Amino acid sequence: MADPKGFLTTGREVAETRPAAERVKDWNEVYVRGSLLPIISKQAGRCMDCGIPFCHNGCPLGNLIPEWNDYAYREDWTAASERLHATNNFPEFTGRLCPAPCESACVLGINQPAVTIKNVEVSIIDKAWGNGDVTPQPPERLSGRTVAVIGSGPAGLAAAQQLTRAGHTVAVFERADRIGGLLRYGIPEFKMEKSHINRRIEQMRAEGTKFRTEVEIGRDIDAAGLRRRYDAVVIAAGATVSRDLPVPGRELNGVHFAMEYLPLANKVQEGDLTVSPISAEGKHVVVIGGGDTGADCVGTAHRQGALSVTQLEIMPRPGEERNTNQPWPTFPMLYKVTSAHEEGGERVYSVSTTHFEGDEDGNVQALHLVEVEFKDGRPAPKPGTERRIPAQLVTLAMGFTGTDRSNGLVQQFGVELDERGNVARDADFATNVDGVFVAGDAGRGQSLIVWAIAEGRSAARGVDRYLTGVSALPAPIRPTDRALAV
Repeated sequence: MADPKGFLTTGREVAETRPAAERVKDWNEVYVRGSLLPIISKQAGRCMDCGIPFCHNGCPLGNLIPEWNDYAYREDWTAASERLHATNNFPEFTGRLCPAPCESACVLGINQPAVTIKNVEVSIIDKAWGNGDVTPQPPERLSGRTVAVIGSGPAGLAAAQQLTRAGHTVAVFERADRIGGLLRYGIPEFKMEKSHINRRIEQMRAEGTKFRTEVEIGRDIDAAGLRRRYDAVVIAAGATVSRDLPVPGRELNGVHFAMEYLPLANKVQEGDLTVSPISAEGKHVVVIGGGDTGADCVGTAHRQGALSVTQLEIMPRPGEERNTNQPWPTFPMLYKVTSAHEEGGERVYSVSTTHFEGDEDGNVQALHLVEVEFKDGRPAPKPGTERRIPAQLVTLAMGFTGTDRSNGLVQQFGVELDERGNVARDADFATNVDGVFVAGDAGRGQSLIVWAIAEGRSAARGVDRYLTGVSALPAPIRPTDRALAV
């Protein structure tokens, strides 16, 4: 145990953010660089090393949180990094992007603010990179077996790295022009600078993983051809089909999916574009969807110079305390203020869009909405609450409905789907097609980055066992598992 009295003597502190008025003028990460290290040792010392660490269960990866908290408290950064990497291939991703279900399950959180697990995690990995503790881990010998991974998001990258380290020859196929999936083009630069992805890719290349960009399986290479060339295939193509809003005026110019809007802003940061063709500059912006993707649109619109930003959510505003039906240590739905919300804009709850209004040239000019109340679990409009708000740019950030089936990938492989339209799999993440496995959102449905990494690691074990008969790779979860965090 790091500090036996740490949770009694030290209050919770979190990473310091740069002033909102300053950070909206650039695309750098919102946190003050180096602000965590002076406080992180004491924050790690708040960990109680309790007899039953529920944080293990709250985290789908089963992170060894009390162990690396102890090392961080003692400032043994090398040992802390080793313990962190024992369960997580990419802690710099989860340390910046994960909503930290581990903190919701922290035993200290029963009656005090939880340990700042996420901040400790990102401090450890940033220190490890700075100290040169993160190095390539190529296999001692090759198995002679080959694996194709379709998709380079967190699930695909985790599976690829695990299988490469097991000695298999792995190629990752990505239909975009750069590796990273939604980490690359869906997450804005101010939430995670893409240099973190780039250096992981270089580590994986040094270990032996091959990457093939601008190759779409199902179109550029058919499934049968891929299956003939590789001993096993992992489908990690994500759940990239955006949920639409079929209301009058949807076809107007200026109404876009979030995943049309955000990637273009990221391409500007990559240097591919000078100006985004879908920009919020000088416009009233409405974001439909109250989740993290919606918040990403809000922060992006601020940096592009929007006149105003309004975020709409059909659900009621969550409370700031746990509901009785979401007791500790479950992951509660709480009111959350992200860095993007700190920067301005209005958040409106319990409303539904009725239609869009356009000008004579077919450009959206306004959005009409109505307040709703839930009856028998379904939203019902409240008469007399209709109103109009100006909108020259609307982004739809209402989640995703499944894997893209328009390119023929699912059909060509002949994989079965479950009742939700995701690729079905067994306890080893194997589909009904011999040698074809699935991991991440393609099989699970839209979920968290930490679940994607856990699924990638678990699928890698299934593939390794399929290829060799046994596997020493860890498997944190099975598809049927339901951790306390969802």
